[in-house]
Amino acid sequence: MNRLTILFAALAVSGIAQATDAPPTPATPTTPQAWAGKMLDPSQIASAFKDPAAFQQLTNAMMNPATSMAMMQQGMDPNTAMRMLSGMMNPAILQNTMQFTDPALAMKWMAAGIDPRFATAMLGQGLNPNAYMNMMAAPMSPQMMNMGTQMLNPGMYANWMNAPMNPAAMNTMMAPMNPNLYGNWMGAGMNPNTYGPWGQMMAMPSGQASAIPLDPAVLMKMLQMMQMPMMPAPAAPQPAK
Repeated sequence: MNRLTILFAALAVSGIAQATDAPPTPATPTTPQAWAGKMLDPSQIASAFKDPAAFQQLTNAMMNPATSMAMMQQGMDPNTAMRMLSGMMNPAILQNTMQFTDPALAMKWMAAGIDPRFATAMLGQGLNPNAYMNMMAAPMSPQMMNMGTQMLNPGMYANWMNAPMNPAAMNTMMAPMNPNLYGNWMGAGMNPNTYGPWGQMMAMPSGQASAIPLDPAVLMKMLQMMQMPMMPAPAAPQPAK
């Protein structure tokens, strides 16, 4: 237990040292259209699962049928597909994914799991009668009717047929041939800030002054302390005389 405490203390110290280099937190959407745009962006949706408060806002937005209708409305636009394709090629996905290995994130969710306020808020969303009334009234909503009429609009099908000739779509499809794309991914993979505290511990000392310098020798000592003692191998049985 003491070994784990030492390791997590070192991770916390390294997290403080690289706090100034952390990426900015995306702003919380305030409209169903903004929520739909965030959910359809592969480089932003992961941020909703890093904080229990942000996850609570996400589930609250999903209880609103206007958010689902906004997602379906944007799904009919070929530009949405191009933005999703571009987002999947964004190196920010690697950074957002690797930050889930931060021990502080796990501790934050563990604290939320035993917090009665978080459980009450999540349960209150499921027991809110207004949410179910909105869902029952959604088929008669003008937004739903307008979306249904879009299926009869020839312009929507014309936009999808012309999408491959759109300069933005052509740039997106040509992006895998751009060497800079792979350079950006390699740069993100070699950036210690991509891996949060783990990357900060593995970062090589630089010429810049650090607020809390890390000594590689101290890290090796901590790793040696965590190693379990190896049991000696049993002796081979001697042949009977």
